[in-house]
Amino acid sequence: MEYISKSEKETAEIAASIIEKYPEIRIFGLTGDLGSGKTAFVRGVAEKIGVKQNITSPTFVIMKTYEAPGRHLVHIDAYRLDSQEDLFSIGLDDLVSEPSNLVFIEWPEKVFKTIPKNIKLINFSYLDENSRKIID
Repeated sequence: MEYISKSEKETAEIAASIIEKYPEIRIFGLTGDLGSGKTAFVRGVAEKIGVKQNITSPTFVIMKTYEAPGRHLVHIDAYRLDSQEDLFSIGLDDLVSEPSNLVFIEWPEKVFKTIPKNIKLINFSYLDENSRKIID
């Protein structure tokens, strides 16, 4: 499905609807250029599931984990990683094996030669200063 977001608030609403649409999915790959709305999308998910902390990009720390009632939101930025092995070295296997974790990986194409079937890809495109296209 294709969505056009005209604001961060709309991106948050789209994020909430996509999470509701795929309740069985626990790992999402977020693809798209810098500034296309990936972190804003994760903020929307965080709000939907009850995270109280401020969501910021994990670009320089690679991974951030946030607590929500009964679950954890794990936000990974793979932009600075070189391979799938780098991703597994930060504990991806353990993260996805924990049923209470909801994992979001920005730039999954940088680390996976082939995207695993258990990852739901969501693509983001920068349209203009106020508009983004989101495809799930």
